[in-house]
Amino acid sequence: MSFKDQIILGIPASLPPKKLRSPEISHAPKRKEILSPEEKKLALINALRYFPKAWHRDLVAEFTEELTKYGRIYMYRFMPEYRMYARPISEYPGKSEKAKAIMLMIQNNLDPAVAQHPEELITYGGNGAVFQNWAQYLLTMKYLAEMTEEQTLHMYSGHPMGLFPSSSLSPRVIVTNGMMIPNYSKPDDWEKYNALGVTQYGQMTAGSYMYIGPQGIVHGTTITVMNAFRKKLGSGISTKGKIFLTAGLGGMSGAQPKAGNIAGCITICAEVNPSAAKKRHEQGWVDELITDMDQLIQRVQKAKKQEEVVSIAFLGNIVDVWERFDEENIFVELGSDQTSLHNPWAGGYYPVGLSFEESNLLMAENPEAFKEKVQESLRRQASAINRHTAKGTYFFDYGNAFLLEASRAGAAVMAENEIDFRYPSYVQDILGPMCFDYGFGPFRWVCTSGKSEDLRKTDQIAAQVLKEIMKGSPASIQQQMQDNITWIEEAEKNRLVVGSQARILYADAEGRAKIAAALNDAIANGEISAPIVLGRDHHDVSGTDSPYRETSNIYDGSKFTADMAIHNVIGDSFRGATWVSIHNGGGVGWGEVMNGGFGMVLDGSKQAEINLKSMLFYDVNNGIARRAWARNSGSLEAIQREMHRTPDLKVTLPNLVDEEILKGLG
Repeated sequence: MSFKDQIILGIPASLPPKKLRSPEISHAPKRKEILSPEEKKLALINALRYFPKAWHRDLVAEFTEELTKYGRIYMYRFMPEYRMYARPISEYPGKSEKAKAIMLMIQNNLDPAVAQHPEELITYGGNGAVFQNWAQYLLTMKYLAEMTEEQTLHMYSGHPMGLFPSSSLSPRVIVTNGMMIPNYSKPDDWEKYNALGVTQYGQMTAGSYMYIGPQGIVHGTTITVMNAFRKKLGSGISTKGKIFLTAGLGGMSGAQPKAGNIAGCITICAEVNPSAAKKRHEQGWVDELITDMDQLIQRVQKAKKQEEVVSIAFLGNIVDVWERFDEENIFVELGSDQTSLHNPWAGGYYPVGLSFEESNLLMAENPEAFKEKVQESLRRQASAINRHTAKGTYFFDYGNAFLLEASRAGAAVMAENEIDFRYPSYVQDILGPMCFDYGFGPFRWVCTSGKSEDLRKTDQIAAQVLKEIMKGSPASIQQQMQDNITWIEEAEKNRLVVGSQARILYADAEGRAKIAAALNDAIANGEISAPIVLGRDHHDVSGTDSPYRETSNIYDGSKFTADMAIHNVIGDSFRGATWVSIHNGGGVGWGEVMNGGFGMVLDGSKQAEINLKSMLFYDVNNGIARRAWARNSGSLEAIQREMHRTPDLKVTLPNLVDEEILKGLG
């Protein structure tokens, strides 16, 4: 059967032969045993309902084996025969160009070059899933191939509930992931209900089909590292020969060495998973791969002496690196961590003293012992970091729940007031006040033609738009504008594409709308050969309520509320988004964050022009307004500028209180 025929078919007409997992790619670790015998039966009933009754006897033993062996039912038998990657939009079947674009984005998220555990439908973060099983994938693709411009597909945590009548102005897809009753939103609840097949962890951009490979975070990491060095070294001092020490080379964390190279420093990134380390090295995202600690010490000492710009992957545990660098008195200018500590008990963090294989075995067979090892490791890591910071290292939490989980493990990471952490979140120190408060965030686009020349044209258009905007920008955002112009002009040279022909750029509301309008015009006049998908990371101004990351620099007490993310998704949905998504979970953990996203297809039409102006304006300014109400000075400046520019925008502003009148109270 042709690719199009297989998509249209959905669930095969006859039972396909059993398939084995590929030994060539990374696989999700076995999940912990958490279901009772009765619940295991329920998980099987839930899985079998996707298939004709005549197949049930053949499948029940197989699904039981998967549940026992892996802790989940993935339905490997139903993996497609065709290669998984983002094809040009013209190769997808369907009645709707927007639906075809969504199919392209789904396949990009599951491309083995992009995804962390592709055969388990996990894109990144250890548990960030596009679907729970392969039946859901097959049905979803079939629905998208059938969809008209007056239908909407509703996705319940990976499950396609069905096509419902709507209108041409409605979103084509509505996505929710992990929407739990609050009392059932603890880590073990995810383990249980995911094993039952009724919910999933969509991460941020995995379950909303907007992940574009590690490029998606390279830009944010580059901005963070550059400005962390500026804070540490002062403006204008070279970063050559200066060390950025961190951990993680999986999905999003794999961006760190590339960002370090762009920032012009020595990056050392520890990774325990050989497959992940080798994958990033082979893809050119990290320059060198070292497996021996003594060799690492010698290489780093040489790089510092010669003031090199180089990225090094160390195949080993980050705790050993922090401790050994302390013993050898190797000065670390910047330190952080990007292991998936939002998922500490199921493969997100591997404890020191155990091999990768030993850890995977222990987490499955004795989860309590594994948890103890993880917490012991976190205490050691924090202790070593504290010794480095006493020597002058600037350490920041990279929003992966490192400080949160370290504190829960009893590590010495609390400030003297025993309320705050002793180290800042990178959002508190850098991205919040410099970017999010002014509306700058990770705007991104994908060229559905699959042509590099179309992507090159979009780069040129974006650079031209930004340069024009910068002429009238206030002094408070000149640095941000210049950093982004430099980024987009050097993007092709930095070889950032993995998977789809995609680009990311930090831009504010004005920049996003003007770039999008210029791209839409270029499609209309034939300069760009096919539609473009717009989106963003949820790690942005408005989309995410996350008290330990995105909203960590909100100090009016509202950072533990989630109104903004919900309003963002609702507001985007009736202002022209092609699809919208809302997730429980994301980069800091299940139950710790609420985040929303969107996708928008630009096709060169007048309607697309109307949609982009309306939706992109709200998508950013919703968050700026909330931050202004929290009294963030940058947001107060930004929203007042926007109200002056847009008379129909009227935002409630705070009356600032002179703290003198509060003295002696309480």
